[in-house]
Amino acid sequence: MKTSPMRQFLRTSGLGRWGLAVTLLLALLAISAPWLAPQNPATQSLPERLLPPSAHHLMGTDELGRDVLSRTLYGARVSLLVGISVVLGAGLVGLALGSLAGYFGGTFDRFVNIILINAFLSFPGILLAIAFAAFLGPGLDKVILALTVTGWAGYARLARAQVLKVREMEFILAARSLGASHSRILLRHLLPNTLQPVLIQATIGMAGAILAESTLSFLGLGVIAPTPSWGAMLNDARNHLFDAPHLVLFPALAIMAAVLAFNLLGDALRDWHWSDRVARRSFPLGIRYALIRIMSTRSIRKIDGGHRFTLRSD
Repeated sequence: MKTSPMRQFLRTSGLGRWGLAVTLLLALLAISAPWLAPQNPATQSLPERLLPPSAHHLMGTDELGRDVLSRTLYGARVSLLVGISVVLGAGLVGLALGSLAGYFGGTFDRFVNIILINAFLSFPGILLAIAFAAFLGPGLDKVILALTVTGWAGYARLARAQVLKVREMEFILAARSLGASHSRILLRHLLPNTLQPVLIQATIGMAGAILAESTLSFLGLGVIAPTPSWGAMLNDARNHLFDAPHLVLFPALAIMAAVLAFNLLGDALRDWHWSDRVARRSFPLGIRYALIRIMSTRSIRKIDGGHRFTLRSD
């Protein structure tokens, strides 16, 4: 019985299991925040300000008497929303530009790679995000836009490198000889063979997006109050570092758990991906690409380690 890739990954990677478990727990807490939070995160109670953790307030209260546990749970919703939105936006833009540049080459490739990608990667990402956020102003949508604009270049360079490697393989040349269109080659044959490294990079990019959003919120360039955010909670706790250390401890632990979980998961996926490729290449495969009767048949199959791709001309 063939083991599924997910079971194989979970069986071989201990750190990956921990990263996946913490990631799923954070997602569950964020989704269930309206039901798990004991109070409204924006409700103020000045007589109860700066209370330490107790049975009534498990994580204490902040300087305005707001429940820290409720704000931490709702802050997870903001951080995960920003992370998912930024990864989707930057990943799609980078994947599209990188794939087109790598496939067509020429002047467009030089413009995208030398001018656009190098220009964005030459600046520190967080400084560029701060500049865009300061120009656009605070707000959740502005944070997502600023981080998307500054984060697409890494995905574009990775996608371009993968396309440059795959486009010269025999099954791509066979598809061209059968008259397949550029869009069909890109979507049906290049994209499935280049998507896995981009998805692994997106997992690691989630950690960077959450950390960048927390940094912008800490600097006052993120979400607008009273929307709870882990970075904004740390900013509010600066003046109470010694008399109310719980205000710093719990949001800092939340940021650390989220960033560490996505980094562990991404690193484990990357190691598993490369070890799987090395393991497949260690077996004698014989003839890797069988091009059978190109002029008389309408399909060509590429057989590689048990994976079969069928190409049919339009």
